[in-house]
Amino acid sequence: MLRRTILAFFVVASATAAFVPAEAQDCDAAGTVGSGGSAAAGGTSASTIGTAGTCRTDDGTTSSIGVGGSAATSEGKAKSQTKINDNPSQLQGQSKAQAMDKGTFSKSQTKTKVTDDGLQSRTKTMSHVPGEKPTKSKTKTLIPLPQPE
Repeated sequence: MLRRTILAFFVVASATAAFVPAEAQDCDAAGTVGSGGSAAAGGTSASTIGTAGTCRTDDGTTSSIGVGGSAATSEGKAKSQTKINDNPSQLQGQSKAQAMDKGTFSKSQTKTKVTDDGLQSRTKTMSHVPGEKPTKSKTKTLIPLPQPE
């Protein structure tokens, strides 16, 4: 009986502590960035998206990043790949998606990163049907962050 009571008390105490709000800190420098795109041709489609945010305080820098993509085709092959790399100088994510059906294809690629200098996100898309001119698009967003004095 004693074990059950202690366990129940621990669970209740832990659950209560988890809902205590933390105080927010004001950021000395902060920013968010994002880009995304889609391409489609014939029975193929591909989409990617990336977003990131950062907050610099006296205690250090906190950053987050998210990237993703998907591809689809009615027939043929579709693939997507997403990866995130973290090292002391930057946080970077990349997503690629591609769908192919014989000579028809759609592809999209998004790269998003956070560095000490700022945030960047860019997306490239392309679709093509044989015998027609390819359709391409590019978007790039840069958000510089003020440097600490």
